[in-house]
Amino acid sequence: MHECATYLGFDGNCAEAMRFYERVLNGKLVMLLKNGESPMADQIPAEDADRIMHARLEFHGQVLMAGDAPRDAGYQGMSGFCVALGYPTEAEARRVFDALAEGGKVNMPFGRSFWAEGFGMLIDRFGTPWILNGGSIPFEQPAR
Repeated sequence: MHECATYLGFDGNCAEAMRFYERVLNGKLVMLLKNGESPMADQIPAEDADRIMHARLEFHGQVLMAGDAPRDAGYQGMSGFCVALGYPTEAEARRVFDALAEGGKVNMPFGRSFWAEGFGMLIDRFGTPWILNGGSIPFEQPAR
């Protein structure tokens, strides 16, 4: 089976973020492996033992993976992408948007667009950028 999944990088708060996403996205965190618990534990600096080597969250047939960067990696935050989620209804998308927005920064308030009953953009309190769509509106693309 082929899989394409988003892999998020954190700076020591991966476990907290992934547990939050598990609740908000109604998913199941199937792996949350600390560096110190891995088969490579003896090769990891002691100060990085509690950082997450690999996390895997499964929700609605989708996968979101993540890990903490090593302390000496010069973590610079997340940029240049968004995690885009689509929901069948505006209400479902709004619920997730509102939960992710709590403590974060809303870049585009959730509202109607020409392609969706509900659309919004935000960066959550963990630094992850999100795009939420809910309830599609049919439209025809102009001919080229």
